[in-house]
Amino acid sequence: MNKSGILQFIVCALCIYFASQVFAKPNIVILVADDMGWADVGYHGSKIRTPNIDRLQQRGVELDRFYVAPMCTPTRAALLTGRYWSRFGNTKPSNERVLPWDTVTLARAVKEEGYRTSISGKWHLGSKPEWGPRKFGFDQSYGSLAGGINPWNHLYKHGPYSKTWHRNDQLIEETGHVTDLLTNDAIRFIKEKKDKPYLLYVAYTAVHTPFDEPAKWLDRVKNSEPERQQYVACLEHMDNSIGQIVDAIKEEGHAENTLILFFSDNGGTNGDDSSRYPNTNTKGKIKGLNEPLRGWKGEVYEGGIRVPALAYWPGELEPRKINTFTHVTDLMPTICGLAGYKPKKDLKWDGIDLWPILKRKSDGSKERLLYCKGVNGTNSTLHKWPWKLIVGKSKDQLFNLSKDPNEKNDVADTEKKKLQELKKFLEVEVFKDNDDLP
Repeated sequence: MNKSGILQFIVCALCIYFASQVFAKPNIVILVADDMGWADVGYHGSKIRTPNIDRLQQRGVELDRFYVAPMCTPTRAALLTGRYWSRFGNTKPSNERVLPWDTVTLARAVKEEGYRTSISGKWHLGSKPEWGPRKFGFDQSYGSLAGGINPWNHLYKHGPYSKTWHRNDQLIEETGHVTDLLTNDAIRFIKEKKDKPYLLYVAYTAVHTPFDEPAKWLDRVKNSEPERQQYVACLEHMDNSIGQIVDAIKEEGHAENTLILFFSDNGGTNGDDSSRYPNTNTKGKIKGLNEPLRGWKGEVYEGGIRVPALAYWPGELEPRKINTFTHVTDLMPTICGLAGYKPKKDLKWDGIDLWPILKRKSDGSKERLLYCKGVNGTNSTLHKWPWKLIVGKSKDQLFNLSKDPNEKNDVADTEKKKLQELKKFLEVEVFKDNDDLP
């Protein structure tokens, strides 16, 4: 072989090598339910039929102690930054821009590693088009810039952000049920023929109020409690949509190289008011169920912040249940590790890389701390297994979750030494808050 031939051989070999490195990076699909209660998923014993979510749980890794914020916007900020929401001064749903312009989001990080990125669903980190997902690393964006919306007319609450339905950060009008539209858009993205790995974030508005399910789904749930029929139909509709997304991944030949993550953005609601949404037919306050956990969405008891969650990757992750603390802030470090992204500066992640835990290389640290600032900063929590501290305007509370997982017995008065120890840890976390305010 002459020199020219040798050079061509080397070039071809290098091309094959670098191509294999690109394809070796996994696709990432993040599926997020909105306001789904702990007790409203089939694998927790619910009568609601969620066979597709249950199948992912049975064949994947169940994250049994997975924590989020007590409300939507904070959880979404944490997912996309790997940091507690209070680091950005956010503790409640927000239509104002939450993240500083230069934030290294999950989407921006993996784009640097050759990923294409898309969000289908609820953004709620800034409800003006100029604050939309494409300004924070997403190649494609579709759905609600604001929060939960009317399923058919796609309007948010009465007010300046009511018109919120968009594509690529441009407001549009469109017909169809929100769950179907988001699912179809996600499948369209999966089927795009491009030689790049992808990050797909599907943020459903189900099962957030207001409800208005098609007859097809209501007819399936006629035997449910009358006041919950819309909720049950909405959740079964979403579960079916998740099945469609998983099927599309398989049909495209991506199953063996795709990590699917699923969780709810907070605990089930005690009943949000549907009248705040324009032209809403379904009235009344429909509750989620969090039993046996205590509390609701908006509260820092376990029912508000501990949610169903799982990781699924056939052939890569062995089916099992993990009982150690995991957190929504862990997902960015974990995904970045899989994508090969190495931060150029300290991103101050509060989360950890879960991959060693998911792969049985580590059991997780029992010394780990989890911090949560509640809605409007009225209270804060600190987990340090098996203890949970709640500090607010009223009396401090302390629970031993190994003996009292449902927080029925406050032991703050009898465990004063432990109470003071945890309050010192909490002070350190509170001190770090608001350090990334724009």
